[in-house]
Amino acid sequence: MTRFAHRLRDLPSHILGIIGGALAWCLLWGEFSVLSILGGLLLGAAVYVMFPAPPLSREVTLRPVSALVFLVVFAKDLVAGSIQVARYALRPSGSPGSSVIAVQLRSRSDLFLSFTGILATLIPGSVVVEAQRATGTLFFHAIGVTTKKQIEAQRASILRQEKRLLRAFASRDILESAGYSAKRGRG
Repeated sequence: MTRFAHRLRDLPSHILGIIGGALAWCLLWGEFSVLSILGGLLLGAAVYVMFPAPPLSREVTLRPVSALVFLVVFAKDLVAGSIQVARYALRPSGSPGSSVIAVQLRSRSDLFLSFTGILATLIPGSVVVEAQRATGTLFFHAIGVTTKKQIEAQRASILRQEKRLLRAFASRDILESAGYSAKRGRG
């Protein structure tokens, strides 16, 4: 079997990525018509055939209730971060202090390391400046974080965000390897 045929045969295992690509395609075009959805699906499939990647289905599992909790808390964090940065920008005194904080994540998944960093960067006031894949460590530059207490609070906030992300979207294997139970009340 040729490499191309093998990639075509493996397309069903990439269905989550293809659907995600189609969603992004529709958002870029600004419409959800039948033509743009089909075009997005075809483009997503073509990308996976030309640039093979490991299937997301091995690492990703959607848990709707946990995903809703994740989205609500993330939205709250976005608003709180925006207010905090606006307060720093509008106050008459000098610039707030800042720190670079190392956060050792519990998951060793490249996918969830990346998404935890992306989500933390989307919240105003912090940005990932380095990621160490081998150790699962993210380094954040955080505005307004100068004392040990604030640093520990920021670190704990990132770890809680990773936990919510894992509970909402990680497979059972990844959850357990990070020390969490798939059940809501444990770990």
